Amino acid sequence: MAVAVALTTQCPYCLELHRSGAQAAGASQEELAETALVAAALRAGAAITHAAHVMGGAKS
Repeated sequence: MAVAVALTTQCPYCLELHRSGAQAAGASQEELAETALVAAALRAGAAITHAAHVMGGAKS
């Protein structure tokens, strides 16, 4: 979870701290990759939600 949050906030210091902590706790490269994809999906989800508001306010 900490890695996903760091990816979402895009803090390089948090990313390094939590990546090394996750690896020390036994996280695999595959698990870190999955975490990155989930964080990307969440960020994209927020963009889509905001886009819906933008488009809903647009007048033709």
